[in-house]
Amino acid sequence: MIDYLRGKIAHRETDYAVIDVQGVGYRVFCPNPFALPDKPDDTTVYIHHHVREDAILLFGFGSREEQSLFRRLIEVSGIGPKVALGILSGARPEAVVAAVQQENVTFLMKLPGIGKKTAQRIILDLKDKLGAVASSIGGAALTLAMQEAVMPGAPGGQAWAEAKEALLALGYTEAEADRAWQTVKQKAKEGDGTDALIKLALQSLYAAG
Repeated sequence: MIDYLRGKIAHRETDYAVIDVQGVGYRVFCPNPFALPDKPDDTTVYIHHHVREDAILLFGFGSREEQSLFRRLIEVSGIGPKVALGILSGARPEAVVAAVQQENVTFLMKLPGIGKKTAQRIILDLKDKLGAVASSIGGAALTLAMQEAVMPGAPGGQAWAEAKEALLALGYTEAEADRAWQTVKQKAKEGDGTDALIKLALQSLYAAG
């Protein structure tokens, strides 16, 4: 089984990246391909090697924490790789872990493909199984993520959910909004409201366009 690939990112699409490893291109499906670290000839992408009857698929992540959380998510009944990728495209691993530990159904329902029943199932199945992931993330990061998960004005909380809805209403795609989030979460300040996040997202999208 493939655990990681190290090479050059040769191509990116909205849902996958092609990793060139010594002349062989591996198509790797990712939560946010444009957020993968990009080091010339030395980018490491952590892999979940998924085998089913009709296909062999590679799912890739920029960190071990994302890789571990993805594997936990697909253990939940009713959640396949596509939904798990959507969850990780919508929130950082520490925010997802924090929401599960806080039993924050509202936060989880803001993630792509997650309804109330699925959110409740995630909490029920994973609340006592994320200790290793939480430990690897670290106490300080997890504490901050817990605050974000329950504070509507925090970057990535309710404010971003509303900002994303506004972007979709303006005609942007889910992938474009998720890509803009990578910039927004770096520049947003605690307490920024929906309007401020929309402005940051639009600036990112205009610059990329």
